[in-house]
Amino acid sequence: MLIDDIKIKVKAGHGGRGAVAFNKVMMSLGPTGGNGGKGGSIYLEGVSDIGALSRLRGKKELTAEDGENGKPQFHDGEDGKDIISKVPIGTLVHNLSIGEDSEIISIGQRLLIAKGGKGGKGNFKFRSSTNTSPTQFQQGLPGEEYELRFELKLIADVGFVGLPNVGKSSLLNELTDAKSKVANYPFTTLSPNLGAYYELILADIPGLIEGASDNKGLGIRFLRHIDRTKTLFHFISAESSDLVKDYQIIRNELGAYSKKLLDKVEYIFLSKCDLLEKNKIKEKLNELEKIGKKAIPISVLDDESIKQVEKVLRDIIKQKYQKIF
Repeated sequence: MLIDDIKIKVKAGHGGRGAVAFNKVMMSLGPTGGNGGKGGSIYLEGVSDIGALSRLRGKKELTAEDGENGKPQFHDGEDGKDIISKVPIGTLVHNLSIGEDSEIISIGQRLLIAKGGKGGKGNFKFRSSTNTSPTQFQQGLPGEEYELRFELKLIADVGFVGLPNVGKSSLLNELTDAKSKVANYPFTTLSPNLGAYYELILADIPGLIEGASDNKGLGIRFLRHIDRTKTLFHFISAESSDLVKDYQIIRNELGAYSKKLLDKVEYIFLSKCDLLEKNKIKEKLNELEKIGKKAIPISVLDDESIKQVEKVLRDIIKQKYQKIF
């Protein structure tokens, strides 16, 4: 199961205390107390694995090491070890303690989420011409502590949407090296699946049902993953007895979640056309044309229809590069 929303407390390490020490060797008397080490900090690092948040499942707290206390003979304490926690790209970091948000958007990106405390000064740092035997020292500063919420929103070029069991996963498997589970029953896909078609990232979003925006079925849990897709592939099964109703169900759920989703570029595909005669397919297409929607008939068993989908994807790639250059 994809973990895409968790809360966790983070505690950076405290800085070590400065030492109070004196040299006992004749002719070399004086303060020798070293500084405390810096507390360990906590970082996030972006990775391509969309399941990376599962490593934090069940953890209530991430705690970095404290810095060591200072030592005699000018020896500073060791710094506490940093923690680097890997999270998927597309992770939003909500700092619930201070009300700030940040984001991991690229592989290898590192984000400091809790800074370790600075180590305190030892008494050697307090020496002066008028204070040759200082006993002053500093305590280390505390590390930052926050309560955070990590929310994953997939970053994909094309999002596959539709009611359950309309062939989204089958097409993703056909176009990419994805290994999505497919079967002839609802809710086969229980978590988003990603695949790469050349430069494009395709995301198969679990099937929605009427009332998903009100948390029915799989609820709104996966609607967030459509937020960042630039284009929607809307699948309607040729087996449907009411294509227009099926189309409107999904559009209503998208709009109820966010009106911005209705503004995305949309391609409509009439899937599973291998199950119907050609005249029946034409009737189905006419139903959608009556509401001003043109659909492309496809079947994963028909190479020619797959080529039509690939043509659409190639056009999207061209548009992507036109925007860059």
